[in-house]
Amino acid sequence: MFTPAYSEESLALADTARKFAKDTIIPVAGEYDELGKMPLDVFQAAWELGLMNVELPEAVGGLDVSTVEGCLIAEELAYGCAAIGTSIMCNHLGALPLMIAGTAEQQKEWLGKLVDEMCFVSYACSEPEAGSDVAAMRTRLVPDGDGFTLTGQKRWITNAAHAKFFTGFATIDPSLRHKGITAFVVSADAPGITIGKKENKLGQRASNTCDVIFEDVKLGPENILGEVGRGFPIAMETFDKSRPMIAAQCAGLIRRAMDESAQYAKERKTFGVPIAQHQAIQFMIAEMAMAYESVRLLYSKAAWEVDNGIKRTNTSAIAKAMGADLAMKCTTDAVQVFGGYGYTKEYPVEKLMRDAKLMQIYEGTSQVQRLVIAKNILVRG
Repeated sequence: MFTPAYSEESLALADTARKFAKDTIIPVAGEYDELGKMPLDVFQAAWELGLMNVELPEAVGGLDVSTVEGCLIAEELAYGCAAIGTSIMCNHLGALPLMIAGTAEQQKEWLGKLVDEMCFVSYACSEPEAGSDVAAMRTRLVPDGDGFTLTGQKRWITNAAHAKFFTGFATIDPSLRHKGITAFVVSADAPGITIGKKENKLGQRASNTCDVIFEDVKLGPENILGEVGRGFPIAMETFDKSRPMIAAQCAGLIRRAMDESAQYAKERKTFGVPIAQHQAIQFMIAEMAMAYESVRLLYSKAAWEVDNGIKRTNTSAIAKAMGADLAMKCTTDAVQVFGGYGYTKEYPVEKLMRDAKLMQIYEGTSQVQRLVIAKNILVRG
């Protein structure tokens, strides 16, 4: 039965991530948001401290921590900066297809790279016409000898310009929809791979996002993950396991919005008293506290189910949707608490609001999460 209790080891990991966010991430987050640039020295420091790739299996040299522990770390990193947290988290996302469907040899070869040095793996799934509808992808795998030729375009790929390798999905026949999708892994420097334009984003600007173009890229049997035509279940399993971590990031954003709002409310005065004494402000801050506790419980349950091998599609979807929607509400309310000052870059709450919006969009929009939840109730029982 699910228990919300955390072990001493789990809390120690969270404490390490919290200190890293306070000392290393927060002081530079605003600057790199303005620049729209990834702080590679911050990622190097996170890797050296053991805060990247935390869930990699011991067989490849990883820490093999639980999903619950990974989520506790993700919450603290997002408290510091959701963009930096996203880029760190996306190494886990990119590693998941290998962890789910890779052979021991594939895992050792590819996941071992993440252990040997600070580097990135990108998850290449979305396309210009296939975002939430994964089965609509058009990137093709055409048989070529004992392997395949890979051709197509991927969009919204996190860390793409800095990736050492990609995991992704393509189809052997678009007309087959989900039955044609196949998972693959390929080195970023393979002939035929180019990186497209860097997106100029509203928020999460310190996380790199680009197109990836595949032009007649040669893949051997060793580049295929799992069985040909059986990639769709791998993609869905990946999302089930990654969405609790997004919910955890949402919790970090909510907690940061609450802390910033409470501190400001105690300092800012109107009508001769701190605005913290006004009931309207108290209610907004109280709702942030309610949202934080709710989302923390939701992501903890979803992560616990992952760790215990329980079918968790609904739980993960609920955690992600609730987390994202509440993060957007709470960060917007934080701007309201700050008033005109909240609308300027003098204070961090406008960045929190911009960063939170992506949570409702990537890895399945909040609307798609609702479709998933409804199908699990109405169709699958």
